[in-house]
Amino acid sequence: MAKKTGFIGAGNMAGAIINGMLRAGAEAQSIVVFDVDSEKCAELAKRGVTAAATGADVIKECDYTVLAVKPQQLPTVFDEIKGACDESKVIVSIAAGVSTDYIRKSLGVSCPCVRVMPNTPLLLGCGATALCRTADVSDADFEFVKSLFENSGIAVVIDEDKMNAVISVNGSSPAYFYLFAKAMQEYAVEQGIDADEAMRLICATMKGSAEMLLNSGDDAQTLIKKVSSPGGTTLKALDVFYDSKTEQTIKDAMAACTRRAVELSGE
Repeated sequence: MAKKTGFIGAGNMAGAIINGMLRAGAEAQSIVVFDVDSEKCAELAKRGVTAAATGADVIKECDYTVLAVKPQQLPTVFDEIKGACDESKVIVSIAAGVSTDYIRKSLGVSCPCVRVMPNTPLLLGCGATALCRTADVSDADFEFVKSLFENSGIAVVIDEDKMNAVISVNGSSPAYFYLFAKAMQEYAVEQGIDADEAMRLICATMKGSAEMLLNSGDDAQTLIKKVSSPGGTTLKALDVFYDSKTEQTIKDAMAACTRRAVELSGE
């Protein structure tokens, strides 16, 4: 019998993971979902996904259960499902800042756990996900869970003690790039450039720059130098960033993100 994958929480991220599974050929009937918002479940049910009556029913019916809720919602979820969970169930959590140890203590059982930090580009199949696992997660189970996220982007395995810090690297970081793009677009409009045309140029430049970082063979500092001709326009712009200590500001912002992840853990 095919193994089943459940989702507690049917928001955007759960929907993105499910879409990736279906694109990859998973059978809809192998997916079970519960959300307090029954309309979200009803939408997924139209695609053949099974809507469960409770979170506990998801746990009972499935081999893998993804906790796709916000960290603040987890205590309520734990209260509902802990009586249904045992050591045969693999629990997958995408809640920021919540450790596998905390999950297992809250459930009262040493079930295999995978902790995941995805990001919102997963919605378009361009996600960047970090994962870690407890020692009792089998290689086969971990590869399956990892594939859930590789269906919609890339997945990287890291140690759990780095999971709070990695939130600032891939989980929250899309917002940093959006902020940068927003400021660039606003300046372009101030100069009389059409907003849509400016954003097309900005986005194409961001994509091209990412490809250069990945495939040119040069590191970031070398690429900066290659764009910055002595006495040229780029260097003038970079001087403003350097004078404003932009690099340190970015690091400070990332550190604030990590501190908040620790606060959200509730441990």
